[in-house]
Amino acid sequence: MIVTTRQLFEVAYGRFAVGAYNINNMEQARGLFEGHQRARAPFIVQLSKGARAYAGVRMLEAILRAAEEEYPEAVFAVHLDHGDEATCYDAIDSGFYSSVMIDASHDPFEENVATTRRVVERAHAVGISVEAELGMLGGVEEDIQVDEKHAKLTDPEEAEAFVRESGCDSLAVAIGTSHGAYKFSGGQGIHFGRVEEIHRRIPGFPLVMHGSSSVPREEVERINAAGGTLDPSAKGVDEEQFARAVPLGVTKVNIDTDGRLVWTRVHREHFRDHPENFDFRTPGKIFMEEYARFIQHKSDKLQSTGKVDEVRRAVTTQAAAAAGSGA
Repeated sequence: MIVTTRQLFEVAYGRFAVGAYNINNMEQARGLFEGHQRARAPFIVQLSKGARAYAGVRMLEAILRAAEEEYPEAVFAVHLDHGDEATCYDAIDSGFYSSVMIDASHDPFEENVATTRRVVERAHAVGISVEAELGMLGGVEEDIQVDEKHAKLTDPEEAEAFVRESGCDSLAVAIGTSHGAYKFSGGQGIHFGRVEEIHRRIPGFPLVMHGSSSVPREEVERINAAGGTLDPSAKGVDEEQFARAVPLGVTKVNIDTDGRLVWTRVHREHFRDHPENFDFRTPGKIFMEEYARFIQHKSDKLQSTGKVDEVRRAVTTQAAAAAGSGA
């Protein structure tokens, strides 16, 4: 069942966070759906501009349509990640996406509001949710690259005005997380004081944490032992902090880098240990199982495990009520 992020957040807010995961191929999709089926957790499938260019828009849609049929119990949103205005309109007009993110965070505040407002009006007209971003995360993710010295935490006062003026349904906030595998050093981490102030100013409004991979040390060490050259000091978000963020309005948590690390570790180790193999399906099967286990683990940390039936009931009840009122 494809739902909007707004429908997910209405159930999740203050109780659990919904994991949002980027996919680029069939193996990621299968692992993602299988893991959430085991966890019985709702989730968000994210398609980025890079994924759309890599796999093709129609191919990705076909993969997700097939997954929806093979996993009929799944409850999920299909979300455009980090879209510009033109890409948002393309996704809205496709009739496939249930949610889009307009990322105009690099523009001045007034321009960000105006761009987001245009996307909101277009999306809401056809029942699609909109995520926006205020503040700038450092690090690298696909075509997004922001030097750490240019990263900017979200201003709580601006966040309150932005939500009021733009009409967006959720807001990605810069609170100390970072894109990519090269994240924190020393004692840096989530600025909970900043999250608390944003939450105080816009209570009840869903906040989104981007750059929330944990970059497990074991994954980095195993990748390097199999020939990789990742920075051994790479560090991400302590996943134990997710539970602390949920009561403060963090309702969507983006996790991408960790999944890439699982893929890299599985394939490097397999071809190191089996140099005679040229069948990519063998490590592909291993990855799908490993990724499913990874998803189960993340669902536990996000506190979304076991919540899928509750979300389905809420969405079904809402739809029935809307049909009864003629809305």
